[in-house]
Amino acid sequence: MTTLEMPRWRTDDLYAGLDDTNFTADLSAIQTCVTELETLFDNLDIRQGAPVTPATLDRVLDAMNALTARRLPLGSYINAFTSVDSRNALAQQKMGELVTATLPIGPLRSRLTAWLGGLNDDALSALLADSPTARDHEHFIRKSVKYARHQMTPPEEDLAARLHPSSGGGWTKLHGNYTSQLTGEYRGQPLPVTTLRGMQSDPDETVRKDAFDAEIAAWKTAEMVCAACMNGVKGEQGTLAARRGFADAVEPSLLMNGIDRQTLDAMQAAVVRSLPDFHRYYRAKAKALGKAKLDWWDITAPAGQSATEWTYGAGMTFVEEQFRTYSAKLGDFAARAFREDWVDAGPRDGKRGGAFCMGWEGDASRIMMNHAPSLDSVSTLAHELGHGYHNLVKAARTPLQKETPMTLAETASIFCETIIQNAAQAGAQGAEKLYVLETQLLGSSQVVVDIHSRFLFEQAVFEKRAQRDLTPQELCDLMTWAQREAYGDTIATLHPYMWAVKPHYYGMQFYNYPYTFGLLFGLGVYAQYVQARSEGREAEFQAKYDDLLASTGLGDARSLAQRFGIDLHAPDFWEGSLNVIRAQIDEYVRTVGA
Repeated sequence: MTTLEMPRWRTDDLYAGLDDTNFTADLSAIQTCVTELETLFDNLDIRQGAPVTPATLDRVLDAMNALTARRLPLGSYINAFTSVDSRNALAQQKMGELVTATLPIGPLRSRLTAWLGGLNDDALSALLADSPTARDHEHFIRKSVKYARHQMTPPEEDLAARLHPSSGGGWTKLHGNYTSQLTGEYRGQPLPVTTLRGMQSDPDETVRKDAFDAEIAAWKTAEMVCAACMNGVKGEQGTLAARRGFADAVEPSLLMNGIDRQTLDAMQAAVVRSLPDFHRYYRAKAKALGKAKLDWWDITAPAGQSATEWTYGAGMTFVEEQFRTYSAKLGDFAARAFREDWVDAGPRDGKRGGAFCMGWEGDASRIMMNHAPSLDSVSTLAHELGHGYHNLVKAARTPLQKETPMTLAETASIFCETIIQNAAQAGAQGAEKLYVLETQLLGSSQVVVDIHSRFLFEQAVFEKRAQRDLTPQELCDLMTWAQREAYGDTIATLHPYMWAVKPHYYGMQFYNYPYTFGLLFGLGVYAQYVQARSEGREAEFQAKYDDLLASTGLGDARSLAQRFGIDLHAPDFWEGSLNVIRAQIDEYVRTVGA
């Protein structure tokens, strides 16, 4: 299946097009709904210090849920155009209209947080006793009380929310649009950067190196724009974190991700202890490629050889078949996603890089990816379908109940990815076995080692950005320093522009370590599934697992993990998950003979 033949996601089940009169009417109606919500807040006196009564809370939460339920499909619909074609001027215009129309929602959420922040323990207990709606949204209310401790004054919060689209949000948008159109010259031919990055998985090292050189040259031309975006985003985030009384730039992300500092420290310490093991993998891979040491363009190079031609079509079939080995429900879900054209699969000019899953309408989702013929891309498909399955099982929740921290948002995706990789590994021998191990370890090393470098880099950027803007060269120097800290001496040529490549830096603060959390937590939960299966308790596990996914907006990570007997403060849990990867590294080293 060629790039042109790969499926594109369906959008006409929501609206006929961006010029559809129904879409135009719904987009206009959002403005009215927002105005009505503002009026409701004013009439009910939703502000800091005002009394919180059950009747008032019920009306406010119901109204917030109703508005969010109308807004989210509109945002997803427009994003279905802008994410795959940044040159679509009409889509960009409509996204601007939606952002403007919904701009007051941010200040209203701040007002709601400040209002709920006045609840003490006794008042909260009484509220929960008297209001079923409050009980259904207890976690949201308790989060709001915590957030309220770090709010600025109401006028400052209102101003910050209204300025964000033209400050940090504007820089984020610029980075996404600009880099999606970036091209580099490869052997006399202009190619999108996303294509060049994909070519660094080619078996031929000359192709990989030439593509890498072309990519670096392209990022060099974009460094001033990307540096301005980075300074703008991190400048705003750092200023607001300090103004809100957070100890450092990491602390807001802990609150947002539903974990505490002890959990992060326990996980990060385990990651640092595992780095020498990942270095063994990189050295063994260098030997497999016939090199003394890897260069950056070798990190995603294939090792071994697959007997399967991993076309997109082959990947679809494999994913559905393997999902059915877990449950008919998961297999039927995958079949539905393919049948209803949820996936935009192939790379093309103007399409953003990477992959993501977004909610659509009801229990449906849409998945964007940039497929290449490899098991790694098939794993990506399974990963994003995992996010879609998560959306499916929490579909009955209200929008406020669905708000899931990133740490828990990766649980289903890692679980589904593990199903696929373990299935590919079963029975594999020789070059095929090495190929599968390589795919597994490539994914794990990116989420543990490379994510660690990104975490170190972002910490350093926040520290230095508090003093002044950073130049492109300074950002490159910090990036290579962080990579050296994570990769050790196993990589000869590094990637100084990875700070410009990754869109994560231009969104939420520390949009990195939650992936590591998700991988290690997902592996821990999967290990419990294997145990349950060996004891004939599959159905019991599946029900418990679905309940966990449906509850990710109803509790913090530590309390939900305890349902599976997991203590996130305990080093043993993190070491146990990393030991699964260590065993794969041992097998890889033996297979290579390193």
